[in-house]
Formats: sequence, structure tokens, C-alpha cells
Amino acid sequence: MVVIKTKTYEEIILKELIMWQIKMVKKPSLSNRLTKGVQNRVNNIVPDKVHEVITGTIKNMVKAVLFGSGFITKKPLVGVSLEDREKLVKESIAFYKRTAAISGAGTGYGGILLGLADLPVLLSLKIKFLFNVASLYGFNVSDYKERIYILYIFQLAFSSQEKRNKVYKQISDWENKKQELPKDMNLFQWKEFQQEYRDYIDIAKMLQLVPIIGAPIGAFANYRLLDNLGKTAMNAYRLRLIKS
Repeated sequence: MVVIKTKTYEEIILKELIMWQIKMVKKPSLSNRLTKGVQNRVNNIVPDKVHEVITGTIKNMVKAVLFGSGFITKKPLVGVSLEDREKLVKESIAFYKRTAAISGAGTGYGGILLGLADLPVLLSLKIKFLFNVASLYGFNVSDYKERIYILYIFQLAFSSQEKRNKVYKQISDWENKKQELPKDMNLFQWKEFQQEYRDYIDIAKMLQLVPIIGAPIGAFANYRLLDNLGKTAMNAYRLRLIKS
């Protein structure tokens, strides 16, 4: 009689984690560099006033994450298996994707003014989502070092491949890396973080600023961005839990 051993949940998701790790460390491709060039050209034709609003919004968001407590809504989930945690995480991803799509569609109808209004809304949704996911995985976001980890996840999802390579190296050995973090969170390089995300805002989000056609584009862009952030967050926390 042949006994077939059933794989554990951890063994099943390990394959997904390995594929994600490979993606994080691969070298920038030609298409990555071309896309970056197109993004730079699009940024050059966008009015300076728009760039000022975008930069200011990101700056305020990062400061709110580091210094504020407004995003801390849940206590860390304890005594729950990884499989059950991820069921809750997937439900959270689905909810935030729908919410982001609705926001993108609603503001996309109005062109530049309402399109810009969507940026702080979308940033807030992304950060609330990440704080929620951290709690679901059992991490205490009252600890400022966990907030730094959240910002690193954000960077992994919304940075160039070159920057992604560097950030992944920092989180791949997080237990040692966090010991090197300054005790004073004011020393965190938030300006560099702000610039990376601002530069990442892709063509779809810029097209959302065009009246009327911005609605379907905004909905799709927001949905896609939250989907990408969800996958990145899951694997970033899997990395820590499976290692422990």
C-alpha cells in the first residue's frame, strides 16, 4: 500500500515564496529600463503644480506612518495558523481592491482636480491595508521598526527593479537588519522613499487625470496597484514567518 503524504500549507506556499524571491532579485530588464524612460517623459509633460501636490501627499503619508497612530486599529492576531491568517489576508485584499477601484472610477471622471484628489485617498488605503495585514500576520505595528518594514514592503511593490533589488536585501535578513535601525525614527531616509514612489507613479495613473476616460483607467489602475501590493505584502510576511 502506497502512503501519499499530504503537503502542509507551508510547503504549498513555499513555491510561491521562492518564485517571488526570484522576481525580487532579478536584474533590471530592457523593458524595465524602457518603461522607466517612458515614465520620465510622461513626468516631464505633467505640470509642476501636479508634481508638487503628488510629492507633498507622499511626504505627509510617510510622516503619518512613522510618527502617527491613526493607522493602528487592530491588535496583533495571535494563536492562529498561517493558513487561517492568509484566509483573512486574502479577504482584506479583495475588500481593498474593490474600494480602491471605486475610488479610482469616481475621481477619474473629473480629470486633473479629482484625479489628484484620488492620490491621497489611494495612499491612505494602501497604508491602512498594510497595517491591517501586519496585524493579521501577528506583528505589532505600535513598534516603529514594524512601520519601517511596512514602508519597505511599499517600496518593494512600487519601485524600480534596481531599487527593489536593494530593498529585498534589507528585508531578507530582517531580524538582523532591524537591530541596525536607529532608535530615533527621525533618522529614517523618508525623502529617498518619497522620491522612489513619486517616480513610480505609472502612465495609467497619469492617464487617470484625463477627463472622462480617466474613470475606467483609474478603476483598473487602482485595482491593479492594490493587487500587486497584496501579493508583495503576503510574501514579505511569509518570508519572516517561514524563517522563524
